[in-house]
Amino acid sequence: MSSPDRPAATPATSSLNTARRSRELAELAEGTEVDVLVVGLGATGAGAALDAASRGLSVAAIDAHDLAFGTSRWSSKLIHGGLRYLATGHLDVAHESAVERGILMQRTAPHLVRAQPFVLPLTPLVSRGQAALAWAGFRAGDVLRACARTSRTALPAPRALSAVETRHMAPVLRPTGLRGGLLSWDGQLTDDARLVTAVARTAAAHGARILTRTRALALRGNGARVRDEVTGDELDIRARTVINAAGVWAGGLVDDVRLRPSRGTHLVLRSQDLGSLTTGMHIPIPGESNRFVLVLPQGDGRVYVGLTDEPVEGEVPDVPEVPETDIGFLLDVLGSALDVPLGRQDVVGAFAGLRPLLDTRAAGPDGAAGQGRTADISRRHAVLTSPEGVVTVVGGKLTTYRRMAEDAVDAALVSGCLTAGPCRTAAVPLVGAASASTLARLDAPRRLVRRYGAEAPAVHALGLADPALGRPVVEGHPVTGAELVWAVRHEGALDESDVLDRRTRIGLVDEDRRAARSVAREALDRCTV
Repeated sequence: MSSPDRPAATPATSSLNTARRSRELAELAEGTEVDVLVVGLGATGAGAALDAASRGLSVAAIDAHDLAFGTSRWSSKLIHGGLRYLATGHLDVAHESAVERGILMQRTAPHLVRAQPFVLPLTPLVSRGQAALAWAGFRAGDVLRACARTSRTALPAPRALSAVETRHMAPVLRPTGLRGGLLSWDGQLTDDARLVTAVARTAAAHGARILTRTRALALRGNGARVRDEVTGDELDIRARTVINAAGVWAGGLVDDVRLRPSRGTHLVLRSQDLGSLTTGMHIPIPGESNRFVLVLPQGDGRVYVGLTDEPVEGEVPDVPEVPETDIGFLLDVLGSALDVPLGRQDVVGAFAGLRPLLDTRAAGPDGAAGQGRTADISRRHAVLTSPEGVVTVVGGKLTTYRRMAEDAVDAALVSGCLTAGPCRTAAVPLVGAASASTLARLDAPRRLVRRYGAEAPAVHALGLADPALGRPVVEGHPVTGAELVWAVRHEGALDESDVLDRRTRIGLVDEDRRAARSVAREALDRCTV
């Protein structure tokens, strides 16, 4: 079995860049047939590419935009253990989530996923009954952890806190009426888009062709008509089987796939406005028994606050807008528990993601689907095969991307009459993965190790060789010019938005994005000379 001390790939084999993209597109244009074509390079699509390639199949994976362009970059950056699904009685989904969390934390991506403490403050708005219910849930979540064989070292036990301990961990809380708190632990991603990039690069190391800016115009059971969005050229990709992992856009590629997208909104605040918070928080939503707003410190001078769960009707946009009503709602919930006044002027950024939930509502007599909250729709994923043989995977969530990919590839093997071995990805370490002891010995800043793992020394070396690359790109944010160059040379970034919005998250704050554009342009120019 593979281990994090034996990385699956090196920069030489896993690098994604303009030259590799052009070469591999040309091979496909000349008629090269692949075993599996994957459409969509979010977490699930990249996961399917890795799954198929690691089984020895030839793979092409395409996306109209970029790695993690859609929902996979708009998450809460959490690897959940399934607690929410226990509360709704979905024990199988809860167990699956806990298992997948353990795989990421202990085997495939320990450099990107770490234990994050969360405090649930027992404010006057939290009744003793609600507190007891939450405590029972945290204890049940710890049982899930044990059943999933995730070590206690990886995820400590939940415990009750006194009011003094609660304020010590989260000084920003209002002390008036605070009875104490409940401490729990979950997995936190350094960055969801970085996870997708690592999965895609690991797939590339196994031979998969990872092709961004390649739009699927029409799918069929044996391939697709696509357009190179860089040149405008169209070509046919021949494949023995096709997986549609286009997320919220999946229904536009295959008939009879009906989705009900749900919008989750997050705010971006400056850490200094929350007292440089290091502990996450669950802030109970007044009037709700089992819903919370999450406060998520990122360690980069920013804090994310989310999330909402609202149905979205109509055409799916490339980048969802954030309604002012969502911003006001999240600020109001924060105001119910925090001792600092936060207003609209303190929100330096906001983002919204659309979850591709399968619409399972019963249709009414007029053919319209029934009503209901998207918060109540199961996050269980579904794998559907069209009459033409295209396999579509929808639903689910970031935590279970690997299992979703496995199920999709299994179905594609049947649809395409292909033979391959069993899934291997539970034991395939992603690019940069290494054991905790190995990561601790790396000669690189800890922040880089948390983002690049075993590749951190190589990124750091770029800054040492050229001091201009070793400096932060914008004031108040730690990303350096070396990281921008690395994104272009090895992570498939093709333009400024790829660099600023997905390989780094500078672009989440408009002010920072504007300040960094010229440096991003320089990085792109440097790598094309």
